[in-house]
Amino acid sequence: MTGNVKFFRFVGGFVCGAAVTTGSCVAVMKLYKDEDTEDQREPEKVPQAQQDIGRYGFPLTGAEIRYYANHTLSYNQAMKTPRWVAEHLSHEKLLGKADRKHCKFKPDPSIAEPFTAHNADYLGSGWSRGHMAPAGDNKTSEQSMAETFYLSNIVPQNYENNAGYWNRLEMYCRDLAKRFDDVWVISGPLVLSEEGADGKKTVSYQVIGKDDVAVPTHLFKVILVGKEQSASGDLTNNQSASKTLALGAFVIPNQPIGFKRPLTDFQVSLSELEKISGLTFFPKVERTTPSLPNLCDRDSCHLMDFKDFTLYLTARKVGSARTTVKLEKSMAELKEQGIAPDDYILKLYQEKKKELENKEHNLAHLP
Repeated sequence: MTGNVKFFRFVGGFVCGAAVTTGSCVAVMKLYKDEDTEDQREPEKVPQAQQDIGRYGFPLTGAEIRYYANHTLSYNQAMKTPRWVAEHLSHEKLLGKADRKHCKFKPDPSIAEPFTAHNADYLGSGWSRGHMAPAGDNKTSEQSMAETFYLSNIVPQNYENNAGYWNRLEMYCRDLAKRFDDVWVISGPLVLSEEGADGKKTVSYQVIGKDDVAVPTHLFKVILVGKEQSASGDLTNNQSASKTLALGAFVIPNQPIGFKRPLTDFQVSLSELEKISGLTFFPKVERTTPSLPNLCDRDSCHLMDFKDFTLYLTARKVGSARTTVKLEKSMAELKEQGIAPDDYILKLYQEKKKELENKEHNLAHLP
């Protein structure tokens, strides 16, 4: 489906509608006003019965919008995981030299102690700490990188899924930023029902650690891309140009998947994901057509294959090798998999080998 849709700015808008009602959104946004600023509005007339019911306040869920340097989220205090995590990617934002080796997983200081997960919950659980806003999207600053390691941004994730299929999907999102002006991504956990032999549906999920951190059965990712386009259809930098959007919604099982399944196998309609998640995504996008154009029609929705993914991982291992032994091991593992190193890896290998040999030589001759 083609056609333009009216575009609204991501920041300060859609996230409220994605998790709370309009009235609640106003209340949430007030939390971030200057505390010294008084509300000048006339007090609302509340029936006496309602005043009595709410005399000591109503339950607080902790689901208010939380803002960080480069991501935004809503937190689930009962599950000890995020409800959703939102990001905006662009080519410029993905540049930077922030390094995750200086980052550590830790409780989010903005989450009250009774409601936070702890690293001990994951230790020995059989589940990895899976980022919703990935560290790889946050090389722009040390702060934004470090904040992705808050446990408010983390869910218990299958190791192979985290390092494999989900990782490749995150890489695809970053790759989209090379072809589109803007990429908005919302990710989060799901606990979906299963139908038993008796035809009845039940919801069941594991919890880990002393804090009972909920293990999701599935993960979702909604991707909205935008590209500036003039009335004639040509790309332009003219601010009066409209923005053509396309969207893809995906539900990924929290289990090993491998390389044979294409991303389109896990694509769902936006309305279906909204129904099962209880969230309304991008409510400030004016939907002038029955549905937004399909991302997988506008782009490939093709994830990196086994060869390219292995080369990518090898390049990371080579670049981060601390000794010549580890360096040679990385190259040997690539050879064992029957994959020839490309020119980039060969050049990187030679540079790293020279660097490590000089370092080890200097250490061997210290007085």
